[in-house]
Amino acid sequence: MARRACDGRGLLGAFRAAVANLEAHVDEINSLNVFPVPDGDTGTNMLATVKAALVEAEGAGEDAPAERIAATASFGALMGARGNSGVITSQILRGISEALQGKARFNGLDLAHALDSGTRAAYGAVAKPVEGTILTVIREASAAAVAAAERHNDIEAVLTVTLDAAEKSVARTPSLLPILREAGVVDSGGQGLYRLFQGALLFMIGRAPEAARPAPGGGVKPSVLVAHADEGFGYETMYLLQARPGERLDVDALRDQLEAMGESVLVAGDARAVKVHVHNDRPDQVIASGLGVGSLSRISVENLDNQARDVRETRAAEFTSGASPGTGEALDRAMASGSTPGSTTDETAGASAAQVPLAVVAVAAGDGLAAIFRDFGVSRVVVGGQSANPSTGELLDAIRSVDATEILILPNNPNVVLAARQVAQMADRPVGVVATRNAAEGFAALLAMNPTLNAADNAAAMTTAGRAIQTLVVTTAVRDATIGGVKVREGQTIVLDPDDGLVAVDDEPTPAILAAVGSLAPGYELVTVYYGEGTDLKTTEALAHRIGEAATGVEVEVVHGGQPHYHYLVSAE
Repeated sequence: MARRACDGRGLLGAFRAAVANLEAHVDEINSLNVFPVPDGDTGTNMLATVKAALVEAEGAGEDAPAERIAATASFGALMGARGNSGVITSQILRGISEALQGKARFNGLDLAHALDSGTRAAYGAVAKPVEGTILTVIREASAAAVAAAERHNDIEAVLTVTLDAAEKSVARTPSLLPILREAGVVDSGGQGLYRLFQGALLFMIGRAPEAARPAPGGGVKPSVLVAHADEGFGYETMYLLQARPGERLDVDALRDQLEAMGESVLVAGDARAVKVHVHNDRPDQVIASGLGVGSLSRISVENLDNQARDVRETRAAEFTSGASPGTGEALDRAMASGSTPGSTTDETAGASAAQVPLAVVAVAAGDGLAAIFRDFGVSRVVVGGQSANPSTGELLDAIRSVDATEILILPNNPNVVLAARQVAQMADRPVGVVATRNAAEGFAALLAMNPTLNAADNAAAMTTAGRAIQTLVVTTAVRDATIGGVKVREGQTIVLDPDDGLVAVDDEPTPAILAAVGSLAPGYELVTVYYGEGTDLKTTEALAHRIGEAATGVEVEVVHGGQPHYHYLVSAE
């Protein structure tokens, strides 16, 4: 007899099986990467995300109601999301959780509604949705689920139709996205979602794979979810507001009331408790608003104007005195901050006890690249990048460890930008995301940083500065493929632009790199070659000499980057 409904225990079991099934197919999903580069990590990122979700869901207990299992899984995914695929997966789980609120158990129609809610949340997280991706798969699968639930309102029937629709949608992705068709693969994120659905259905019919238990201590730290953030100073008022016994907070109404009072309004939480943060000239009114609807604790009121003015004037004087950002001296003083024991981020020496108006957090893969960011005065360097995208939780921890009023994030990788933007909505202060695609763009962006501007204004200007330079990445093809109509064989050297467009390919590295550099737009005066794993200083110096011979009058500099997977990162400016 088909299972008609599901409680919290069943939801947890289905989610365990979904994660286990994804883990069993993670190599399959990674292999679907469009480009034949050695860092295809869609499956790895999705698995890390859902494993973090499972850790939280397990913590709720076997007897927790369905809404609790869904809510904890959503929170775990939010904090553990890695890469674009992981962030989108976390948003699908968020939408599902929102639809299951108030439900101890749910039926097929409830499931269909939850999947539809997950679709809306996923699309809402992406500024420019692209069809032929995981977004298409969740949309078509959820639409099929709704149609099926209106006919047969049992869990197994709805999930069976959902899985079938997901499989067909994945198969159609190459017809929607030419780059997939050319590469001869289906969308990897969509395939990962299909494997999650498959695992859940196997559990429902009694054939769930054995799930690996999360390691002890693998939980995710809680965070404050930010609903809105602007800019402003005055008094900073913060407190924790809890609902009175038997009552629930109207979070939206409170937020509207506080936004009418001031700026930088952050109201994070749910109907039981919220964290409040407001900048205005009347902290008494902010506190009174909270007292009117609940009980307050952890109240903090700070006068930011004098402190911000003093530090900003100091930084402006350093900036106008002619100190070069490349020396790191002015920025070291302006952006240094305290450290957090046990953090996954690197620490910068010379921390300041006082809060500064603006600080920078950068993501870097490779010890050489990380050292350069520290020399620029970056407050925190989060270790990660290709095949090791930092999670939203790790980025959020890095932000929390910096004592600054506003933060700039340099993702330095296209697959980290979406996570950084999600963190910007979660942080307890204004955060600007500079959408840098590699470390070289990050360095160029830092040179354009204006310490007299806020995070939002700097993010726009620095993004433009980062995109103004030309960059190339060099690696070895890990399989045969076709990119941009050009056939690439396994083992050949390929050179890609920052948007993964194929610039050059050759059996040997030097001819490929010389051809790629020769294709750059003229007018540059300096070429910098950052060498990483798979090469050495002697080989790179010889390469730099060849580039100098080919590009007459151009200075060529060699720098140790230490980046994995990519032998060289080349910039021209």
